[in-house]
Amino acid sequence: MSIRLGVCYYPEHWPEAMWESDAQRMKALGIKQVRIGEFAWSRIEPAPGELQWDWLDRAIEVLAAQGLEVVMCTPTATPPKWLVDRHDDVLAVDANGRKRHFGSRRHYDFSSDSYFEESQRIVRLLAQRYGKHPAVTAWQTDNEYGCHQTVVSYSPSAQRRFRSWLRARYGSIEALNAAWGTVFWSMEYRSFDEIDAPVGTVTEAHPSHRLDYRRFASDEVARYNRMQVEILRAHAPGRLMVHNFMQMFLEFDHYPVAADLDVATWDSYPLGALEEMWFAPEVKARWLRTGHPDFASFNHDLYRGMSAQPFWVMEQQPGPVNWAHWNPHPLPGMVRLWSWEAFAHGAGCVSYFRWRQVPFGQEQMHAGLNRPDNRLDVGGAEAERVALEIDQVEQAAGELAQPRGKVALLFDYSAKWLFEIHHQGADFHYPRFAFEYYSALRALGLDVDIVPVHAPLDGYAMIVVPPLPIVPDDLPARLQASGAQVVLGPRSGSKTVSLQIPGSLPPGPLQQILPVRVWRVESMRPNITEPVALGDCQGQASHWRDLVELEGEGVQAVASFGDGHPAIVRRERVHYLAGIFDEALTQAYLEQVARAAGLAPQRLPQGLRLQRRGGLTFALNYADAPLALPDTDGAAFIVGGPQLEPQGVAIYRTAQK
Repeated sequence: MSIRLGVCYYPEHWPEAMWESDAQRMKALGIKQVRIGEFAWSRIEPAPGELQWDWLDRAIEVLAAQGLEVVMCTPTATPPKWLVDRHDDVLAVDANGRKRHFGSRRHYDFSSDSYFEESQRIVRLLAQRYGKHPAVTAWQTDNEYGCHQTVVSYSPSAQRRFRSWLRARYGSIEALNAAWGTVFWSMEYRSFDEIDAPVGTVTEAHPSHRLDYRRFASDEVARYNRMQVEILRAHAPGRLMVHNFMQMFLEFDHYPVAADLDVATWDSYPLGALEEMWFAPEVKARWLRTGHPDFASFNHDLYRGMSAQPFWVMEQQPGPVNWAHWNPHPLPGMVRLWSWEAFAHGAGCVSYFRWRQVPFGQEQMHAGLNRPDNRLDVGGAEAERVALEIDQVEQAAGELAQPRGKVALLFDYSAKWLFEIHHQGADFHYPRFAFEYYSALRALGLDVDIVPVHAPLDGYAMIVVPPLPIVPDDLPARLQASGAQVVLGPRSGSKTVSLQIPGSLPPGPLQQILPVRVWRVESMRPNITEPVALGDCQGQASHWRDLVELEGEGVQAVASFGDGHPAIVRRERVHYLAGIFDEALTQAYLEQVARAAGLAPQRLPQGLRLQRRGGLTFALNYADAPLALPDTDGAAFIVGGPQLEPQGVAIYRTAQK
């Protein structure tokens, strides 16, 4: 079935006398692969040109002797102090003009020429030494690109490269002035060399300028990653190239980065995410020790949609973390549930962070599979159980195909940047609204593929588009040709690629398939809602609403705001939501559309989630009470049974109908 468990290991943190025992225990636990090296530059090269490979050679051999495969990482996320002192352009510059300093991690500027060259050098040295080692079967580039708000830098290097980026994008300064509309406030430029970074202005900088700077910064991440991958592929033929992205992190466009990789991996911390993200206090309290039932799966489906091979979870939370405002411990069973949830959504590997809790440094309060006293922790015992269950499922089902939903959700990183720049309402939060559409679909028992806006759309019965301000020119025709029921969120088609209002008004290009005009918009304070009537279903709109004029034949309003303005309009298979609706109303309308698409949505009990993969159904119970599984008459259970305990997992093949 080619699914496996892994673990993150730091041999440089432990006495060498422990390594062999650690490797033996990993193998006994059911671990198959081990990630090493992502923060080890100062041990590999303690001084310029002074390379110390012996300890790393021995660590790899100890792991290999137990049959463990090694994921070798490039150590570029943590340049050593001597390198930072040697090159004054390595450190990024924040929006206040201050250099970010040494003393933690990710202290580099993607646009630094010196750091680019130093990264080339250390990556090449590592690849030349270990690229063909039989135990090193995969390479991870860097670690968590952009973590700690490190995508955007306002350094002289970044400004210089931004000017070159603009020159390549626009060709002439006249074209840039026209695209940005710099005649506004007398901001016209005579040459690209006059353009600075959009920071430090008296009031907000020009929005088109800011959006292009975000695009540029994103491209710099892709350029840096591509450099590493090209070196590694040259010296490590046949090895997998991977990077560990983060959960719901949208500061750069992940799709171009993933296009240069073989496997998109991500780091899953459901409890930390629940605490740190937008969820309301009552939601955080409800799912305190489990995480939200749809958060990890959203990320699974997102990274599955950009991975050439089955995606991995490179870091799976095994216990309490250290970095959120408050850090509860997972309920017993959750580490097992999170692991099987990843496999259900198509993961090829779940790798736990970390083997053993470290007693020093910034992450000493972050749990591992083992406690600091080297005894197996709760998460370690649950990982061991998962390894045994993998064998059961493998024997019963063989290799599983990747999941494929009948519902597609289109996801766009630049939408988040645009809504931050031109929010018009302080709480218009693209990630939240995209997640809420996804969560409503999952609560209806539907499998969802999350795909980019340029993805093929053939074969989907239903396509859901969260607010998409810039619509590619070919998207309306592709939506129409798909034959699917299409649901469009508010503000879709509201801007051109250079961040101007379309000449025909929003939804811009989407008027080809839905002839309406958004003639006015309003954002609403957090304590203000607008009633919405959808037949017998009464709901509320919050955050935002579009005021829509119906322009063409066949367009009808199927729901209305309290003041009579259309809240939902449709024409044939295309539906437009003119506001952000409450959970119940969103779910009710998506259920109607799913039925019109020929699907069979079913409202699941709170906390129950189902996912299909390779002829198997995976059932996961996030709730605090037992649940009876629906539609299991005649099912053949491999793991669990029709009565699912709290935090329980069941895996079964349904009876053929």
